[in-house]
Amino acid sequence: MKFDKSFTSQKVYDNPLYDVEKMEVHLTSPSGRKKQVNGFWDGGALWRFRFAPDELGTWTYTTVCSDESNKGLHRVNGSFTSVPHQSKLAIYTKGSITRPKGSYHLAHADGTPFFYVAGTAWNGPLKSTDEEWCTYLEHRARNYYSVIQFATTQWRGADANRLGQVAFEGSGKIRINPAFFQHLDKKIDEINRYGLVAAPVLLWALPFADGRELNPGYYLPDPDAILLARYLVARYGGNQVIWILGGDGQYEYHYEQRWKNIGRGVFGELQHPGVVSLHPYGSSWIGDEYANEEWLDIVGYQSGHNNDEKTVTWITEGPVVKGWQQLPPKAIINMEPCYEEIFFKIADRDVRNASYWSLFATPVAGIAYGANGIWSWLRPGETILNHEDATGTHPWYESINFQGSMQVGYLSAFFQQLEWWRLRPANELLAMQPGIEEPHQFVSLLKAPDYSTILAYIPEKSTARIFNRAGYTYEGKWFNPVSNRYTKASLLVKQGIIEAKPPTGNDMILVLKKSKRQE
Repeated sequence: MKFDKSFTSQKVYDNPLYDVEKMEVHLTSPSGRKKQVNGFWDGGALWRFRFAPDELGTWTYTTVCSDESNKGLHRVNGSFTSVPHQSKLAIYTKGSITRPKGSYHLAHADGTPFFYVAGTAWNGPLKSTDEEWCTYLEHRARNYYSVIQFATTQWRGADANRLGQVAFEGSGKIRINPAFFQHLDKKIDEINRYGLVAAPVLLWALPFADGRELNPGYYLPDPDAILLARYLVARYGGNQVIWILGGDGQYEYHYEQRWKNIGRGVFGELQHPGVVSLHPYGSSWIGDEYANEEWLDIVGYQSGHNNDEKTVTWITEGPVVKGWQQLPPKAIINMEPCYEEIFFKIADRDVRNASYWSLFATPVAGIAYGANGIWSWLRPGETILNHEDATGTHPWYESINFQGSMQVGYLSAFFQQLEWWRLRPANELLAMQPGIEEPHQFVSLLKAPDYSTILAYIPEKSTARIFNRAGYTYEGKWFNPVSNRYTKASLLVKQGIIEAKPPTGNDMILVLKKSKRQE
């Protein structure tokens, strides 16, 4: 549960973001562990710090301000008591999200694996009414989503929030607008109230296309970008969060050192809550360049908004597939597969294909879903800022019920019935790969290390032929990702190969489980 403490400064600064170089809070846990968070300015003489305790009992704290003469902020001592949360939600009973060292997945603080299934609502907290936002969050929580991705400042898709406020003004020396963030506070609190983890984009960063002049990650100088991101981390570090440092950015080539500097400046030295990701622009892979950046927990990528053969091949056989084994273990997640209804050419089948192919391409960690009418928070008669004409696009409240939107929920429930965190790509077990000739027929496999579980994603109706390397007897069933139903699979075993033919024409998943008679 978030602890929120306010302080009254004895001075009113002209620009607190720059005039107060440091406002830290040093905490001591009931067991004696030391933690440190930053405080932040909240308008006028008001300052705060927010913190999510990870121990029950009495915590003590002392503030440290760079302006030592300000007795309202410097050497202020206090204590508070952390008590058991009354909620049964996993983010409170199992703890904040972490990335266990040496793992390819995320987990709660107690070690329980956390499956990242994100709803993409970039404009949601900025544009929604309170009632709309709760409708969306309730729908996502009920349908097995676990994360909400969203923007935290003005950006190319929204030049202000619904009240006409901007997060900051200027460049070279910016001015924070606390009223904007006070409006955002409530929306982020609501995300957690529904048991979902907030994934805020701190700095939208796309360096090209219309509206790039609104993207703080594009135009702010490094020092200002770092200050803005650190402000956001201080403000929302008491929530259950996964940070997306940059959104839709180019992080390689001549931008590489800039983003490494920003990442280290925000997350590299000080303790910080939450795990950290980067969200790159379409069809780019940053794993090689950022493999050794210790502050980065999730290697995010974006497969883009096409369903053509080039995009399919990039997902199934491209740099992500070829590169992940060469990296130190980190979670690898496609944070932006194709959006349903974007360009009026992406349907639910394309969403399923991109999602399952991505999950089967690397150790399983998670996936994201988006729809053209949801990310923009589109209402009837509105247009999408700095994007293609969206006339005819369904509004957000209809788009949440799109077939692909619901089927990603089925995907989440399906994987969470398995020990998904143990699964690794296993295409070497295929006796025949139809995707060589026809990319849209690419069959993907996952297996447990001991071969006790094998999954095969078959995007079009064709017989799966799988080498039985372990020599086990398997029991098989089909999962239909369209209907969310299981049927028994008829398996034919000959010459060390398991054959199974899907019962329907749509994409299917074959689930092979080691027969219990062998255990």
